[in-house]
Amino acid sequence: MAAKTHRTAAHPAVLTTRALNRATLDRQLLLRRSAMSARDAVAHLVGLQAQNTRPPYFQLYARLAEFDPGELSRLMESREVVRIVTLRSTLHTHTADDALTLRPLVQAARDRELKAFRHGLTGVDLDRLAAVSRELVEERPRPVKELREELLGRWPEADPLALTVAARCLLPLVQVTPRGLWERGGQVALTTAEHWLGRPSEPVPAPDATVLRYLNAFGPASVKDMQRWAGLTRLREVFDRLRPQLLTFRDERGTELFDLPDAPRPDPDTPAPPRFLPEFDNVLLGHDDRSRLIAEVNRGRNGVGNQSYGTVLVDGFFEAVWRVEREGDTATLTVQPLRTLRRGERAEVTEEAVRMLTVMTDAASYDVRFGMFLDFGD
Repeated sequence: MAAKTHRTAAHPAVLTTRALNRATLDRQLLLRRSAMSARDAVAHLVGLQAQNTRPPYFQLYARLAEFDPGELSRLMESREVVRIVTLRSTLHTHTADDALTLRPLVQAARDRELKAFRHGLTGVDLDRLAAVSRELVEERPRPVKELREELLGRWPEADPLALTVAARCLLPLVQVTPRGLWERGGQVALTTAEHWLGRPSEPVPAPDATVLRYLNAFGPASVKDMQRWAGLTRLREVFDRLRPQLLTFRDERGTELFDLPDAPRPDPDTPAPPRFLPEFDNVLLGHDDRSRLIAEVNRGRNGVGNQSYGTVLVDGFFEAVWRVEREGDTATLTVQPLRTLRRGERAEVTEEAVRMLTVMTDAASYDVRFGMFLDFGD
């Protein structure tokens, strides 16, 4: 192993876009569905993007062989997983352990975010704001509107939005159930992770272990890839510190990539079945250079601004968008391709669409339609 590491460090092999695609799909449990439990999958993937409530369920459906949406709901109700703002200042579904460690790790990014609202916090003692906010949400989970009104009553000259953003940045706030439960849900109500989970947050950890976990789930990857995924900066020194235990490669553009020595890097010609991903799936957001999944011609076509569409992977790459509509007892899934799908591809996409509708809806009947080729223009 040492000789192999030395050889790749001296003459790093070039990984093609297709090779990176297959490696990433394998790490992401998208090349073949896994027998993992939902909890183990959430941990392996280092969290699920949860900006909306339903995507975490569809992320797990796409990856797990025997996924039942109720499994994730039960984990949320038992407080084994939680919804909390972490990576990229975005809501994620994390295991309880990760909520208590990743949030401290990304606190520096929350501090930077807070600075953007400083003009709305003139005269506000942030330590006092944190203490008051903690007291309020630990007394009982508070809806956002109620928390804002309580804080505004103490600092009437402050900007209301800035007050609630500051509370979120200063404290590890989780969204409590029933928010986020499958086919139930509820308004956003907040308390601290420590209060909800019954144990304190961990001290700020060294990022080394998280770098290794990121590579295990998203690698091979560059320093900038991980920085974009985590919303952190200055990780070059961490990768350099870990370099002796990592392999290095180059992509076709010459960017240095790092990877775990024993991580899977499948043959680029390994078949990749179609997968329906929800909006904001982390595999689509987990790299600075997203060409391993999204060709340059399709960049930006899975969303405009904060609006994102469901993504269909065909032969491992983003080739269509999708949506489900319900009318009575019938669920209709419409696929809108970005190119003409071959007959075999269309049949495979249809088969996967029916499987998803069977598992993820309680409709009595299903209809799969292919819409017009999407031309977004120039």
